[in-house]
Amino acid sequence: MAGVDDAGPGRGLPESLVDVAARRIRDAILSGALAPGEKIVEENLCASLGFSRAPIREALRLLAQQGLVEHLPRRGARVAEWSPRDILQLFELRQLLERFAVESALPLADPETQLAPVRAAIEQLENASDELEKDDAHRRFHAAVVGLAGNRQLDIALAPILLKLQLPMAVNLRAETADHGSHDGLRRHHDILAALEANDVEATVAALRDHGHLRYLDLVAALDDDAASA
Repeated sequence: MAGVDDAGPGRGLPESLVDVAARRIRDAILSGALAPGEKIVEENLCASLGFSRAPIREALRLLAQQGLVEHLPRRGARVAEWSPRDILQLFELRQLLERFAVESALPLADPETQLAPVRAAIEQLENASDELEKDDAHRRFHAAVVGLAGNRQLDIALAPILLKLQLPMAVNLRAETADHGSHDGLRRHHDILAALEANDVEATVAALRDHGHLRYLDLVAALDDDAASA
């Protein structure tokens, strides 16, 4: 899990406990068991996970670095909450970075080798043993596409955007799977891969733009509701 490597023996905590605690809290957030904006009560987590307070606090610190948890002065921690406008803007930024990366990277000199990380992410998406592993594979896929540009600063710019989008990406992916099964989503990711293999910039950009990332989020409707109530 990204960020958990920051914890370790040097902090006086068993790394494995922090890793397990962070993963289970993250799973609760991405599955909706802990809702956006919900207050996180450390005592409840200690009781439900069977851990002491120290690894729970370290896990919450790591999840705050990932954008899933917010620490509020004198009020403790809560699940991070992004407005519909925030989420739409983050997706727009992701698309801009992906388009720039594709335009910079293509044509690929050695598609077979260079696309290995993209294929690996799709394979993980196909073979994931649980929803959290599928969420990680989905995020890794988008990072791998941008990574084709070989631009370190681009990778650095994308990383916090993908972390902040973990929850809406997971919500959309899980809703799509429940509604249509996993085949539609996998097909669209394979379409992106096929366009990359063909070194077709416009087809790749179009496949990334139209691969259904907003289908189950109702963000435009939420924006309209906010405007109507303003």
